[in-house]
Order: sequence, then structure tokens, then C-alpha cells
Amino acid sequence: MEQCFYNQTVSFFYNRTGKELSKTWRTKDMLVVSLGLLVCVIVILANILVITAIAINRRFHYPIFYLLANLAAADLFSGIAYMYLMFHTGPRTKELTVRTWFMRQGLIDTSLTASVANLLAIAVERHQTVFQMQLHSKMSNQRVSILIVCIWVTAILMGLIPNMGWNCVCDLDSCSRMAPLYSQSYLIFWAVSNLVIFCVMLVVYLHIFCYVKHRTQRMSQHTSFQPRHKETMVNLMKTVVIILSESLPPSIAT
Repeated sequence: MEQCFYNQTVSFFYNRTGKELSKTWRTKDMLVVSLGLLVCVIVILANILVITAIAINRRFHYPIFYLLANLAAADLFSGIAYMYLMFHTGPRTKELTVRTWFMRQGLIDTSLTASVANLLAIAVERHQTVFQMQLHSKMSNQRVSILIVCIWVTAILMGLIPNMGWNCVCDLDSCSRMAPLYSQSYLIFWAVSNLVIFCVMLVVYLHIFCYVKHRTQRMSQHTSFQPRHKETMVNLMKTVVIILSESLPPSIAT
């Protein structure tokens, strides 16, 4: 009969895996928490502004902007999740129960999954519009809403999976040193899943760039090449570059 250790302290798992657990507030801990809280506040305020701008400006009421607003919401949630982490890290980690530790990590996993899934959804939407030579997708608001709901359901499930049983509380030999209450198999699954999503997204954007480059070169060889087609392609590429330069780095950073 397997033995579970839900009544043990977090320190028990940290000590068993050999991961350092701060006992007092060191200068390094205070610096990390201070900078972390500052970054969290900036992320939260910045993404609130993005969501507000998209909500009140009717020019932004298109599928791509709804997805960008949802990405901002995911990054906003990331800011809240990491702020919660900042208040429950360092010496405070040893005060956590097993359940509160899983909640802390679950919030982070949920926010990261939502951000990555959103980036993939945006990449697919841009792929569709570029190949149809449109600035905005013809996707209905209902479909966008369903897509956003699916993103959050998936993200929440990813955050709940460890707490639902895929952990090492009942199998100490499988504990990971990186996250002492997570099993190594779950961390591998989580990392591979996000890597696959990122690779698919990268392939989609590479396909877009190759297609646009080939089409522009082919059309420029014909005298009938219309300036408005060139302008459309340029505008499409601008949106792709903006998404990659502004949306991707914050999500990776979180």
C-alpha cells in the first residue's frame, strides 16, 4: 500500500530533494522580491491599459484584437500569479502547506499555458488572414469567444493536473529537484507540451514570411501589380512583426 505525505511540510520535500530553502531573509531574497513586485505591478498596469484600449476603441473590435486582449489578460494573470509568488517565496516558502504550494505553482502554470496558447492562436489567425489577403479574419465573434474559452479551460486544467494527482507526494522517488513536489514525468510533459506549441508557432510564422516574400517577388515582376496589393501585404507583415516584437517577449519572460 502506497504512503502519501500530504500532512508533511514543504520543507520535508525540499530537504529530501536537496533544494535550498531560505530560513532567513537574505539580501538576495529581498532584492529578488522587491524587483519582482515592481515588475509585477508594471505588467499588471500595462496590460490593464491594453485591455481597456481594445475594449473602448471600436476600431479594435476584430478577432485579432480580441485575441490580443486575451493575451493581455493572460499576461495580467501572470502578473497576479507572480505577485502571489513574491509574497510566498524565500523564507515564507517553508510556511506553506502542500495544498498552498500547489496553488502557488498552479497559478503560474495556468498563466504560462494561457499565454503560450494565445500566441499560437494569434499565429494561426494571422496565417489565415495572410493567405486570404485580408487584414482582418472573417472569424465570427462567437468562434473567437469559443476559442478564448478553450484556451482558458486548457490552461486551468494544466494548472490543476499536479494538484489532482500527477505529483510525487505519494512517490517520493519521482520528485523533481526543480519543483520538489512535482514529479519529474509531469515537468517533462509540461516542458515538451510548451516546446511543441512554440515550435508549431515558429513554423507558422516562418511559413507566413516565406509566402509573403515569394508572393511579393512574383507579383512585382508583373506590370499589373497594383500598389494596393503591396500595401495590404505590408500592413499584414506589420501586424505580424508587432505581435512578435511586443507580445512574445513578455510572455516568455513570465
